[in-house]
This record gives sequence, C-alpha cells and structure tokens, in this order.
Amino acid sequence: MTSEVKKDEQIIKCRDDIQPVYFKKIHETGSIKNEFILVEGSSCSWTTADNTFNQDTLRSRIEPWLTSLFQSEHLSLLIGSGLTHAIHQMATNETLPGMNTVSFDIFNEEIQKEAKRTASTSGRKGGNIEDQIRVANECLRGLEIFASTKPEDLPVHLHYKKLRTSLNRVLDEFAASILAGEKGIISADEKSSDKINPEVAFNYLVSFLMSFASRTGTRDRLHIFTTNYDRCIEAGADIAGLRLIDRFIGTLNPIFRSSRLDVDMHYNPPGIRGEPRYLEGIARFTKLHGSIDWVDCNQTIQRIGLPFGAESIDPYLNAPGLKGIGSMQLMVYPNSSKDQETALYPYVELFRDFAAATCRPNSTLVCYGYSFGDEHINRVIKDMLTIPSAHLVVIARGDSLSRIKKLYEELGRSAQITLLIGDHLGDLQTLVDHYLPKPAIDKTTFRMAKLLQNRYGSETGNVTINKPDEQGEQMP
Repeated sequence: MTSEVKKDEQIIKCRDDIQPVYFKKIHETGSIKNEFILVEGSSCSWTTADNTFNQDTLRSRIEPWLTSLFQSEHLSLLIGSGLTHAIHQMATNETLPGMNTVSFDIFNEEIQKEAKRTASTSGRKGGNIEDQIRVANECLRGLEIFASTKPEDLPVHLHYKKLRTSLNRVLDEFAASILAGEKGIISADEKSSDKINPEVAFNYLVSFLMSFASRTGTRDRLHIFTTNYDRCIEAGADIAGLRLIDRFIGTLNPIFRSSRLDVDMHYNPPGIRGEPRYLEGIARFTKLHGSIDWVDCNQTIQRIGLPFGAESIDPYLNAPGLKGIGSMQLMVYPNSSKDQETALYPYVELFRDFAAATCRPNSTLVCYGYSFGDEHINRVIKDMLTIPSAHLVVIARGDSLSRIKKLYEELGRSAQITLLIGDHLGDLQTLVDHYLPKPAIDKTTFRMAKLLQNRYGSETGNVTINKPDEQGEQMP
C-alpha cells in the first residue's frame, strides 16, 4: 500500500484480490455517473488498466462478499467517530466538532508535552483531548499522593485544588461538545434546501445497523462495539426497533454489572408451549470508552436519564441519589472510577468483552469509521487474526495518518483482511445504497433463486444457489 489515500482515490481488496487495488474516479464534463479507472501501477484480475468500470462492477464484487462474511458464525461491528461524523454531515451539512486540544490553568505546558509524547508513541500525530485528560488525571493523582503527607499551608495543596478545578472545567466543556453534536443532528433545520432531512439521515443509520443485525435468531448475536461517547447508535437502534443488550441492569437507575452472563431474549410461538424460540432483532452492545450518560456514583457505574441532544448535563445530575456528582465523575475514557481497586474500571471489563467476542474461530470483525489510533484495541485485532478462520473488514473514508496501511503491513495476513477505503467506498450513503447487504432477513430471494434454478437452470446454466448451511440458513 502507498503512504496515503489521495483525493478521489479508492482502495479495494476483497475476494480473490492478492493485494490492494487502487483506482480513481473519472471526471468528465456533464457526467454524473460514477466511473472509475485503475491508478497507474495497480493491477487486478477483474479489470485492466485501459478499461473503465462503474458502480455496478464494484457492487458485483463487494455486496456478495460482504453478505457472505456477515453470515459468519460470530460477527462483530466496531464503530468509530466516522459514523457520527457521517450522520451529522448528512443532517446538518456541517462537520462535527472534533476532539480539539484544550488548555489548563496550571501545568498546561507540562500536560501538553506529555500528551504529545504519549500520543506519538501510539502512532498518533499530536495529542487530543483524551490524551490531555489522561495526563491531567495522572498528574492530579500524583499531587494528591504528594499532598497527603504535607502540611496544609504548602503550595502543593493549592496546585492540587487548581488542577482539579481546571480538569472539571475541561470535562464540562468536553461533555458540552458531545451534547452539541447530538443536538445538531436531532434539531437540524429541515427547511433548508441545502441540507438533508434529519429523518433521512437517521433512516440511513437504521439501514446501516440493520444490514449487520439482520441475522436469524439461531446464529450468534451481532456484537456492536464503539469508541464513541455520543448516543447516535442507541438512537438509531431505538428507531429501528433493535434491542440492545449491554452490561447495565435496571430501569430507573441502570447499574453496570461485572458479571458476563450470556443473557438473551426468546419468545413463545402462539399455541406452542415449552419450545421458546430466539427473538430476531437483538444485538449486544458495548461502549469501549464509556458514555456521556455514565457516572461514577456510590461505588457503582450508573446510567443517568440524559435526553439525546440535551442542552446541558448539569440539570440531570441534580437528582436524588446523585448528590455531589459532577463532571469529574463522568465515565468518559480515560476518566475511570476512583473507588475501584482495579485500574481503569470499568473499561478493563469492556476490553475483555471485546477480546472475548472477536478472538475466536469463524469470527468476522467489521470496522467502520475507526482510525486505528487506540493501541489497546489494535492489540486485540492483531491477536484475532492469529486465528486462521477470523476475518477483518476495514471500511473508511480515508487513511490520512497511514494507520490502516501500517497495521495492514504489520499483520502480514492479507488473505484475512478486506479493505474498502476512499470517499466513495467509505461513504455511508453509498455503502447503504449499493454495497451493504439488504437490511432484512431475506429468505424470499433465496426461494426465488431456487425456483429460477429449477425452472431455467438446466437451460441457461448460469443460475446457481448455495446449499443451506448447518443451521438451516441459506448462504448467499
């Protein structure tokens, strides 16, 4: 792979491609149809350097391949901030505010330098607000330990209080920026002619999620993982009627539980007793980096009733049972619980769920909008691909920092990796409209194909249908 993906350049590697195939859009005056041609020096088995191809050619290669992978025994979906950016762009025609760096009232220079240093060791250029919060937390803890043995009149106590106040302000601003992104999506001006209706944006989100979640009940449930703090996925699941199962138990004040019981949902068919069947439309859900509505309260992690796109989080923290809870208690990575002996609780439990779901035979992990900037997640992905039957699918709009390229080359397991990279292949609307499997459990198509084979297969010789797999489901 080359160092970076250029503008209008796309990368595809799927099916029998030995190496990534580079191609680019052809821009012709008055033409609105997407046509492509191979980039100079790139070659593949399904087209030549002189021939142009279109979206239909790509669909014939991508859609059946993804449909097959999505019916793996174990399917996981890792969603990064790219999904929220795509939905926000569709709903508002504006970019989503990023995780910009902030300044602290004390030790600002030291925090900035250490955040950049640690970020560079992880392959990231510069540090973001997560790096700053982590360094500030470590500095605050060090001051707390040092001040605990010193008299009250020493400056270290003042430094501790000032840094704590500053960190609280940063977390307040961070929470406000997350809620502002949610509010921009839910309250976008629908009358503006240059903006897409927010309902249309949510419909694309629903179709995206259901393309993965449309698995028969007898198969292992889809497991959705995300590094996002916002609730776009939860909002899309609510609209789709997709039931999400996570580690929280309760109704009024759901509490995070460390137990990993394999809870599922069943139903009893009418007139049949004692034979419960698996309910369809179920997915397991894990927020690896916490959420804007998680708080550390009374030695437990609770999920508060924070509306999607609320103006501020403060009114919803002013409730019985949440006395003294503020931004310092928000569970946004790497802000961890201070009452637990286990380091980085509850994130360590969530990372274990990720490893347990992905690192097993016949497992497929699809990454969308994830920049591969978190080494603790990348290590699990590397371990997963040591299993020969595991497969990784990477879908992204670009690779400006060359992290995907670097990981692809480090792994050295090209046969187990599918790549769909570029502003065409990684665009949410294009994916849903052309390349992702139908967002439904579509047995009618299989029955129709079998009927056509019985009627015309012997004459045409070009109608084929796969046999049902061991679980009774037709494989595409």
